[in-house]
Amino acid sequence: MAALGKKLRSVQAERGRAVMFWCPGCNEGHKVMVDDGPAPRWSFNGDGDRPTFQPSVRVQWPDPDHPGRYIKACHSWVTDGQIEFLADSTHHLSGQTVELPDWPHITDMT
Repeated sequence: MAALGKKLRSVQAERGRAVMFWCPGCNEGHKVMVDDGPAPRWSFNGDGDRPTFQPSVRVQWPDPDHPGRYIKACHSWVTDGQIEFLADSTHHLSGQTVELPDWPHITDMT
């Protein structure tokens, strides 16, 4: 994982190059695929400090007891370094827009 500005990390994923940002609602990184390759892919403005991804980013966690159902979701637009959480997000920042945080240092995550 390599730093890409203060807010992002670049990673080589199984299906190509990905960029990760830290989600303050989920308190974890979310990954988007940004190179050419099989879908899904996101456009990325290349700015590691004020990133924009298109389209929206939706992350879901499956319910292990009910296949096809999800226990939580995070859905957002990342635009010019801001993260707008859509109403279908299931965490405390649902419906809010906040600054995308800097990627935390390992010591910050305790």
